[in-house]
Parts: sequence; C-alpha cells; structure tokens
Amino acid sequence: MNSMKLSQRWKWWRERRRHHPPDDIHRAGELAEQRLAKISRAAGKKNGWHIFESVRIPDAEQGGKREIDLVIVGGNTLLVVEQKHWSGSFEINADEEFIQHRKNGTTHNHSTVNQRIARKSRMLVAMHNERVGKDDGVDVRVVLAFTNRNLDWPSNVMELGSIVKDEAGFIELLEEEDPGKLNPALLETLQGFGTWDEVELNGGLMCKGDVLDLGLGDAITEWQAGRRVPLQGSIVHPKSVLSLLTAPPSQLSLQAGERHMEAKLPYGKTLKMHVVGQKNPEEIPWSTVASLNLSTPSLNDGLGQHLEKP
Repeated sequence: MNSMKLSQRWKWWRERRRHHPPDDIHRAGELAEQRLAKISRAAGKKNGWHIFESVRIPDAEQGGKREIDLVIVGGNTLLVVEQKHWSGSFEINADEEFIQHRKNGTTHNHSTVNQRIARKSRMLVAMHNERVGKDDGVDVRVVLAFTNRNLDWPSNVMELGSIVKDEAGFIELLEEEDPGKLNPALLETLQGFGTWDEVELNGGLMCKGDVLDLGLGDAITEWQAGRRVPLQGSIVHPKSVLSLLTAPPSQLSLQAGERHMEAKLPYGKTLKMHVVGQKNPEEIPWSTVASLNLSTPSLNDGLGQHLEKP
C-alpha cells in the first residue's frame, strides 16, 4: 500500500469523499411506492394478502425484463398493481395514451399505461400456469392506483376495464375483501421472481439495475453462490486527511440471511452493474459505494420463453 503513487492516493481519497446527491424526482416516486407497499402489508395482513414489491418478470418477446410495481397474492387471486403518484391532471386519448398535465404547465405522455400493465398481468398468469403445468384458474385483476391527492382524473379512466383506486380506496379493498384459502403454488411462483439490485453511492444517490459482478474474486463469488435471500452490504470508508497518506483500505461487510463476511476493498476495485436506463453495463468504483442490497436471484427466468404474444 505504501508503494502507491501520490496521484493514486489523491484519486482514491477524492473518490471516497465525493458526494453523490440523490435524484429527488425519482426518489419521490420510489418513496411513494415504498409507502404503498408498507401500508398494504398492514391493511392486508388480517385477510391473508401477501405483498411483493417491484416484481421483475422475463419478457422473451421484447427482451430483458418488465417490472410490476406491486403484486398482491391472496387465495387464488392476483392483484397486479400499477401505481402512479402524479400530480396535476391527466387525460386519456383515443389511443389510450395517458397525457399528464403538470401544475408547472408542462405535459408528459406516459404512453399506454393500462395496456402495458394488462399485458404484464397476462404474462404473469401464463408463467404461473407454465410452472405448475396446468391452468390454475387464477383470478387476476389489474389495478391502477393513483396515490397522490393532488391529481384530477378524467371520467373515462373508469372505462378501461381495470380497477381504479386512490390510496384510501385501495387500502379499503385489502381490508374488506377476504380472498379465501391461499393457493400455495401461486405464492411460490411469486416468491421465485427477483427484483432490482440497489447500489447506494456516497451521498445518497441510488443506482437500480442488475449487479453483474461484484469484482471481489472467487471467494466472495463462491460464498454467495446459490443464496435464496437478499445480499446486503455496507462499506466503511476512511475519509480523513490522514487517510490520504496512510491509504488504508475500505471495509466491506456482507450479510446474506444469517451468513456474514468481511472483506477489504483496496485501490482500484470496481463492481459491474447494468443501471436502469443505461444502454451498457458500467464499472462502479467500490470507493464510491456506501451500501448495496442485491435481490434474491430469480428462479423463474426460464419461464415464458415460448409464450405467444399476449
């Protein structure tokens, strides 16, 4: 470590101290999704509803994976939920495109919101039936949840064939409806899907996507192989002026269920991640990472590969 060039020490120290502020616009939507999931768990507990956030399902037709904001399982019923936390107002045109009119005077075309979530719901049920090897008779319902009180709806939103609720109405549905005896195979299907990997940078910026390689060597790769729980990590970075000269490595703590591992992060270590919205994977220096939360690996990526177009 003492053989490092001063320029390397300087670069490493600056990386550890660099502040990456959160993306407030996207963060507001994420917090709204987290809030809805939290209160849904509380509201649906009595009637046996099971809540799954940010479910990602394979899409052989379009490539990659599609995300569903919220999937709720109860009895032999699936509630496939698209949440919108818009403010202002919106209209639905003849092509069923949702056009938002923001209070600052701008507009945004959110495309065919209802058609897209309806397609995902059909794909999800088809994948479940494929996994169990039969038509399981699942009652699937598409729900549009508009959770911002400062949003005016058009009357024709009720003509789309989906359930449309505000936050209070959605919670009331979970509190009042008893879905009956749980179909354990349906619950197992949902438990087999993964969600996003999250890497938080120093300062609070959250990167969501797929971590492809931790870049920490075979020992870490083998240690987490075959895990069926999320992998969480936190990093302690030396940031004092003194650390510029001594250059001690950062310390990584990894937790997967009851299993725990510590690792040192010397200069130059990076993880490889495909961040949402980026065309190609990128290398993220470990010196810029504050924490990580990696999804339980999906067991269902092989499903839906031969589905006809929904």
